[in-house]
Amino acid sequence: MKPRLAEHYDKVVRPQMMERFKYRNAMQVPRIEKIVINMGVGEAVQDAKRMDGAVADLTAIAGQKPVVVRSRKSIANFKLREGMKIGAKVTLRRERMYEFLDRLINIALPRVRDFRGVPTRSFDGRGNYTLGLKEQIVFPEIDYDKMDSVRGMDITIVTSARNNDEARELLVGFNMPFQRA
Repeated sequence: MKPRLAEHYDKVVRPQMMERFKYRNAMQVPRIEKIVINMGVGEAVQDAKRMDGAVADLTAIAGQKPVVVRSRKSIANFKLREGMKIGAKVTLRRERMYEFLDRLINIALPRVRDFRGVPTRSFDGRGNYTLGLKEQIVFPEIDYDKMDSVRGMDITIVTSARNNDEARELLVGFNMPFQRA
């Protein structure tokens, strides 16, 4: 079964963008290529078991097992050695990507305390959008009683848009709650 947002893209977003940006071909319309969720676990330097909790949380949120990221070089001030586990990331594509985006926009973001919308200045100039969450408990998959600590995460939405305007219009088509200017 096709995800709800994938159908929404085909039936609503793509025709709107073709009309707005005057694309001649449907394949020119920007689309979301992947979503990367990154969770830095700096406290894993002192306690390696913290990494297991982060991996479990990211697995529950994303629906697939994350890759553990290791440090590339040693930094004495942070008591960090080369090769230590310091984070986890997961890349979502196709159906899982649309399902995650649906949960992010409709369930998780409205649960953020004092939420007034996501900032519009977080585009990188090439049509990619990054937002940060301070706590993972906004996702309903996380059981508050079983988590060991509150961790933040970065979510990057990679699009095939050529500039920020096209990418913003694409995300607005998916009802991304941007701040009012």
